[in-house]
Amino acid sequence: MTTPGLYVVGTVAGAMLARYASMGCRPDDDAGIAVRKRALTIATTTVASLAFAWVLTYLALDRPVAAAIPATYQAIAAVGLIGLWRTKRFDLFRSVQLSLMLVLPFVLQWVLGGFVNASAVSLWGLVTAFGAVYFLDARRAVPWFLAFLALVVVSGLLDGRLAATAVPLPDEVRIAFFVANIGAVSVVAYLLLQYFVRELEAARAASDALLHDILPDTIAHQLKAADASGNRGAVIADAHPDVTVLFADVVEFTPFAERAAPDDLVGLLDRVFSAFDDVIDAHGLEKIKTIGDSYMAASGLPVAREDHAEAAAQVALAMLDLAEEWRAQGMPIRLRIGMESGPVVAGVIGRRKFVYDLWGDTVNTASRMESHGEPDVIQLGPRLARRLAAAFQVEDREAIQVKGKGWITPGRLMGPRA
Repeated sequence: MTTPGLYVVGTVAGAMLARYASMGCRPDDDAGIAVRKRALTIATTTVASLAFAWVLTYLALDRPVAAAIPATYQAIAAVGLIGLWRTKRFDLFRSVQLSLMLVLPFVLQWVLGGFVNASAVSLWGLVTAFGAVYFLDARRAVPWFLAFLALVVVSGLLDGRLAATAVPLPDEVRIAFFVANIGAVSVVAYLLLQYFVRELEAARAASDALLHDILPDTIAHQLKAADASGNRGAVIADAHPDVTVLFADVVEFTPFAERAAPDDLVGLLDRVFSAFDDVIDAHGLEKIKTIGDSYMAASGLPVAREDHAEAAAQVALAMLDLAEEWRAQGMPIRLRIGMESGPVVAGVIGRRKFVYDLWGDTVNTASRMESHGEPDVIQLGPRLARRLAAAFQVEDREAIQVKGKGWITPGRLMGPRA
């Protein structure tokens, strides 16, 4: 079979395995429970499948009682899997499987005549001892490991008596079973560990991706480094001497919100702000946050750039173009946009649900430019108006009185110069 053919077969097989393992999962299961369900489903199926070799061999050796023990596990495992798929009750399935995987190998060892005659089949109990750490948690797994050790001790105390009364298996059979027990237990334990580590890596990757979606990349790296060094409460803050801050607000959104259905309301904002996300990503700006129907972004941080004002101006013009397109499609979207350039302080606040935010006169002025602006107008603070005048059409507006700043003369961004 060609390499592409093998790839297709592997992809299909992987998808089928994933679907099989997820049959006991509920749609509302959290990620941790869903992973444990899938892992125990795979472990149970693997152990039950491997048990066929033991059942058939013991039957061939005329040891029906010994054969009945792994066969019993297979039957209970099949019933348990069906019950899990139908009821999604994981706690009962988990307890039964861990108990069977722990106790039955020791019972089989006692029936066969001790450690040597049974080729140390009790090693299968390690699947429970190791698996409980994953299927439960580190604390609740301790009793299961102690129970395994207790059964090992009991088996040791009984070993002489059991060996004396047992009919030994042929040497070549016992050696083969030693190899099979050690090898199979190692494979199952290794697969469980592999599955656990892969899921842990996937969860860590998803967590990192979410963190980088919430925070700028450099800030996310700082936060992870602080956490890794044990300095989780470290203050992450920087002064940025020259950036541009942008506020965009949806005009008359409150009356629309009062009469719109919740799904329509959230859907509209999601469409608008997702489009804004795409625009600022394309121009290299940083989304700071949304506040109700207001969108805040900044240019020139956390990594400084000389063209931060020009990039922010392009974004603001693109936002107005989007609003015009939406109105042509029947969406009631009009925007007020306010901007200003200057120094800010940026940092992460909070220990849970933390946010990256900005402070300073530049932020306040940009916010006032938006709130004192008009629909479909990009209003600029005085510093930004002077800076953009060389490359963009900027018209002076009438002086306005701004709280905390007195009278200032803003500018209006019209578009790039021809």
